[in-house]
Amino acid sequence: MMTLPMISMFVPLMALLAILTQTSYAQNSPQDYLNAHNKARSEVGVGPITWDSNVASYAQNYVNQLRGSCQLVHSGGKYGENLAWSSAGLTATAAVNMWVGEKPNYNYNSNSCVGGECLHYTQVVWRNSVRLGCAKVKCNNGRSTIVSCNYDPPGNYRGQRPYGISPFEIPLSFNNHGFDNK
Repeated sequence: MMTLPMISMFVPLMALLAILTQTSYAQNSPQDYLNAHNKARSEVGVGPITWDSNVASYAQNYVNQLRGSCQLVHSGGKYGENLAWSSAGLTATAAVNMWVGEKPNYNYNSNSCVGGECLHYTQVVWRNSVRLGCAKVKCNNGRSTIVSCNYDPPGNYRGQRPYGISPFEIPLSFNNHGFDNK
């Protein structure tokens, strides 16, 4: 008698587990990384970035090396690179949103970070970075997660801005620097 109720509870539980596994897996697709990046890029007039399987393989190979230490250490490779860490799970969108969340710290006029870190954000929106590859790994501790996104070509060159502002987007000043009513 006890076997039938146990089985009837077990089957829905397994179905729920399968759905949750698919849902979390679906939140880490290349398209999820692209959507989050391209949303931020479009907000500043930068064209879309595309997925590159070679760059993604590089990212995967590198984060696999970080699995044991679970420390954020940049690869120093030929690509631009953003790393994110979480003490629990971390989706593609959440990782990119962490980097994009630095946007208020970027001052376009001075081309510098003010009030905090902004270089992850500037790499996300760097106009010349046109190929993207990302990967994630669960650390050997069984809890923490590292996400790496790599950018080709890399960005964040000293003295260069990540994107240009069109003359139609620059706020006008009506003093000697703006329109002249002569």
